[in-house]
Amino acid sequence: MLNPFYRHLPNTISFLRILIVPVLMYLAVNQQPMAFIIVLILAELTDALDGFLARRLDVVSELGAKLDSWGDFLVYISMVIGAWLLWPEILLREQIYVFIMIACFTLPVLVGLLKFKKWTSYHTLSAKLAVVVSIIAYVLLFTGLLSWPIIVAVTLSLYAAIEQILITLIGHEGRTVDVKSIWHALKEKQARESSSID
Repeated sequence: MLNPFYRHLPNTISFLRILIVPVLMYLAVNQQPMAFIIVLILAELTDALDGFLARRLDVVSELGAKLDSWGDFLVYISMVIGAWLLWPEILLREQIYVFIMIACFTLPVLVGLLKFKKWTSYHTLSAKLAVVVSIIAYVLLFTGLLSWPIIVAVTLSLYAAIEQILITLIGHEGRTVDVKSIWHALKEKQARESSSID
């Protein structure tokens, strides 16, 4: 039997990521850009770690998926606010990309809330890739190293957002977490339709 400590470890890490958000806000308000970047990277490392541990320990749960999504959402909000407070001139210069990215992360959630009246936490492969590239692009952009990766991040985020919206449109209320891709959603839909005919 799995030790209770390990059973709750992934959810604890997800909750810690939520607790990191006030730290990010404190650093942004107090004009500590490098510390903000370092803590942001730490927050994203916890994002990768909680999912890995949940699968490795076989303790994947709906609560864990929701905690993960809430942590992600709050970190993304802090990224935008932090950029506005720490690097307003860069944010204004790249504002079109920033607005697209915000839409990509919020529209799928809103569509899910409208259809299912609850938060969707699909954690698609495309969304995971988009998040990794977006964090890298964010760090490169706001440290002044490179600006073009933001275009790649926006492209991937657009695809991920469209995919998540399509999953919601063809999905059903009993399946609002952990759907790997639109192809998996289509297979599940076909299986449901086949079982209803039988």
